[in-house]
Amino acid sequence: MKNLLYISFFLFVGSVQAQNALYNTGNIRIHANGSLGFHANFINEVDFDQDEGLVGFYGTTPLAVQGSIPPTFNDAEFMASGGVFLQNSINVLNNVNFVDGDVLSPLNDQTTYLNFLSNGFFSGENDTSKVFGFAAITNKSLFSFPVGDNEQLRPLILDSQNETSLAVCAYFFENPSNPTSFSESYNVEEKVRDIGTVTNREFWIIQSDEIATVTISWNERSALGLIPNTSADAIIVVGWSKQSNQWIVIGNSALSGDISQGFVTSQPFVPSDYEAITFGTIPLPTDTFVVNNPTLGNYFLSPNGDGTNDFLVIEGMSESPNNSLHIFNRFGQKVFEKINYVDEFIGISNTGSLLLSQNIGLPEGVYYYLATLDDLQLEYQGFLFLDR
Repeated sequence: MKNLLYISFFLFVGSVQAQNALYNTGNIRIHANGSLGFHANFINEVDFDQDEGLVGFYGTTPLAVQGSIPPTFNDAEFMASGGVFLQNSINVLNNVNFVDGDVLSPLNDQTTYLNFLSNGFFSGENDTSKVFGFAAITNKSLFSFPVGDNEQLRPLILDSQNETSLAVCAYFFENPSNPTSFSESYNVEEKVRDIGTVTNREFWIIQSDEIATVTISWNERSALGLIPNTSADAIIVVGWSKQSNQWIVIGNSALSGDISQGFVTSQPFVPSDYEAITFGTIPLPTDTFVVNNPTLGNYFLSPNGDGTNDFLVIEGMSESPNNSLHIFNRFGQKVFEKINYVDEFIGISNTGSLLLSQNIGLPEGVYYYLATLDDLQLEYQGFLFLDR
């Protein structure tokens, strides 16, 4: 049996038996190599933040974490198929091991969550073992939130420019116009004209005060293929603006997949400026140019001086002399940008961290472009392959 220290009968055993809970009004501390397993509810009313061992939640019946002071665990393990319901937040210093059963928190309360502190991480997440509710991070810049609903894991990756003091995230397989989990609503018909359709099937809430990008994915359950006349390259990240109370375009920095499944990475934005984010689409064609050019195409570039494909010529850009072109690598880093583009790209970066490699050019591979035709009020995206 592992050594459990400072766990004694000052834990109010009478209340434990009456409420089927461990009621902590004393001072629990678990030393290194120690462990504490919960097969009943846990009610914490004092500081519980000096342990170094493992705290586990086990069994087949639902368990609850309650109290007025969030406990801080070093390592935590969840093997409770009935779920662990958070009515009090949990902080984790090190590892969370998802084995069986969800960690659930109120979907209408962003202040109760499973919180991963600066060195916290997790393993084992899957469709049946994840956070169904709010997860949080403290003093981190890059994190994949292991969130989802009662059926699926639907993670969101947050990549902040600086460490965020606190970020919270949850996933909702609900209609944004009429959520069932809380009283606020985000009408998918209230949107700027640059958006064609906002999905009515799912959304994420992500709150952080630091500039960041997010990566979200869609699958068959997302049913984006049901949106009329859409395609994978028409999918964009949109957010419900707190300032304008409507869906606006956040935009993409990377996109991959088909209409059945894929992922998209947003442009940098401040998550706390938005109540929710989800998938939107580029508007349906409304003029002759768009009908004849549903996409500006994908391109091959081989800048080797042989006179063939030495520079990037995007057909259709000439229809809008007032335009802009942005090119990104597969990591979402911007490598080229030009206002009023006229066939200048020859595989050399003119912006971002890769600018220092101008003398050798960009490496061979697949790149993603975003072309904006200001005269026609249109935006296109596509891919190009750079051959060395």
